[in-house]
Amino acid sequence: MATTSDIRNGLCIRYNHDIYKIIEFLHVKPGKGPAFVRTKLKSVTTGKVLDNTFSAGHKIEDIRVETHKFQFLYEDGEFFHFMNVEDYTQIRLTENALDMPKLLKEGEVVTILINTEDNMPLSVEMPGSVVLEVTHTEPGVKGNTATNATKPATVETGYEVNVPLFINEGDKIKIETEKGTYKERIKE
Repeated sequence: MATTSDIRNGLCIRYNHDIYKIIEFLHVKPGKGPAFVRTKLKSVTTGKVLDNTFSAGHKIEDIRVETHKFQFLYEDGEFFHFMNVEDYTQIRLTENALDMPKLLKEGEVVTILINTEDNMPLSVEMPGSVVLEVTHTEPGVKGNTATNATKPATVETGYEVNVPLFINEGDKIKIETEKGTYKERIKE
């Protein structure tokens, strides 16, 4: 059993007969009244995100998890298949276990949280950013650079992202996985 003082990003807890992962939290100490912790919880089974407030000192049931490195192998429409990089065992996960499935390319190494009680995979943590190749984008219009203009581009995994006008087909770009936004062009 843990308390609200143990809350941190990535902590998995049992709440309302489900397992949730804390993705955001804020300790609040108002001038009047008791302290509390405002949290954003993501269900590892359904992917649903909810806001919740715990009063200070509230007991929470934390779930013991282990992290393992897995390599993404392929997607067969229904499941995403991964292989443990240490012992080569394979697991398959549904799309709602992943935060940004459209940014996963074959061979990408991710961290998977596994519940130690029943060895069930809970969630997939993507790297901070991924490098993908642009497969389709319209050419930029010359002279349209007075503002911070962007255009849509499709990358090799099928994900569509807004990029600056100077990005062309075949360019490799870095995409931030948490927000799914363009970060920079990679020079080769």
